[in-house]
Amino acid sequence: MAEKSKPPALLSGGNPQIPKGYGDAPVQAYIAAMPGWKRDVGRRIDALVTSTVPGVRKAVKWNSPFYGMEDDCWFLNFHCFDRYVKLAFFRGAQLDPVPPVQSKNADTRYFHVHEGDTIDDDRLADWVWQASRLPGERM
Repeated sequence: MAEKSKPPALLSGGNPQIPKGYGDAPVQAYIAAMPGWKRDVGRRIDALVTSTVPGVRKAVKWNSPFYGMEDDCWFLNFHCFDRYVKLAFFRGAQLDPVPPVQSKNADTRYFHVHEGDTIDDDRLADWVWQASRLPGERM
């Protein structure tokens, strides 16, 4: 009898603990393990990035999905926290308009999605498109 695999552990804030991996499969595993309403946000973000940036590269690193145009060079990631999902635009200070939440890093900007928020898909897609055309952050 085959042993059933355990679901991924949830770290603080409900962030799924997913092994590092490249490609769509680890990102989909991360999204599937996101708790509650955050899973729908993850699906929506992933679908929006995939449709906005054909050929986008994906990975899970440090228990977060990353999106980029070349291996190990990323323009966006997201991460679960208790009350929101945080999107990090690594060159966000160069986007127009600039995403609303500042970072300790002058170039990085954040966009937070809370339960029940209305997301402006056009605005988010425009940020994703702009970010994908800037030099990525090598990680």
